[in-house]
Amino acid sequence: MSPSPRAAARPSSPSPSTATASRAAKAIDAEWCVGVVTASGAEGLAVVSGGLQVQARRAVGCLLAPRPGDTVACLRVAPAQWWVMNVLQRDESDAPHLLSLPGDALLQAEGGTLSLQAEALDLRAGRSLAITAPQAQVAVDGADVVGRQLRVSAGVFKLVGSVLSTVMERVQHHSRHYLRRTEGLDQVHATHLNCEAEQTLRLSGEHALVNGEKLVKARGAQIHFG
Repeated sequence: MSPSPRAAARPSSPSPSTATASRAAKAIDAEWCVGVVTASGAEGLAVVSGGLQVQARRAVGCLLAPRPGDTVACLRVAPAQWWVMNVLQRDESDAPHLLSLPGDALLQAEGGTLSLQAEALDLRAGRSLAITAPQAQVAVDGADVVGRQLRVSAGVFKLVGSVLSTVMERVQHHSRHYLRRTEGLDQVHATHLNCEAEQTLRLSGEHALVNGEKLVKARGAQIHFG
């Protein structure tokens, strides 16, 4: 017996998996509001928005650290979960703006140039400061370097200037070859001056003067004059 036309036109009911896939996914609800920071501490930020006062946390993307008096944009993800997403307005004051990042951070300009420009630039490191580059150039009108120890290691070290002045308590120098050329006056003042050569000591000049106020002494296996 053939099925009736009404029975043949009846649609089949969808399977549970097909009904679940066709149901639209629902995103997590969130609510925006604008508030004013009244206090900040280790527990977070106290924000007042209208007649509501909540305890919020600063989002990682909010680089500018909020402080009391700032107008901020907040996002409520759950009834008791508030996040400060951005600082909208801040009263002008002498306090510096603080960009704060928790933990280790890396500022990278991939494939481009990163420039820092300010009226005054201050770099501070609590433990160490490392600069690594194939080539570095520093151009300043004046520089002061103050430290307890200074070590410079280089294959070639060259100084070019008009005046070199050093003040040291003790200077120790060691080199395999030492060459010095002075076109003008070369003068040394010392309480005791000791010049020693293992093989040959030569003093040569158009005029040679040796002056001893009390004693002039020459000693050797052979002494030749003239």
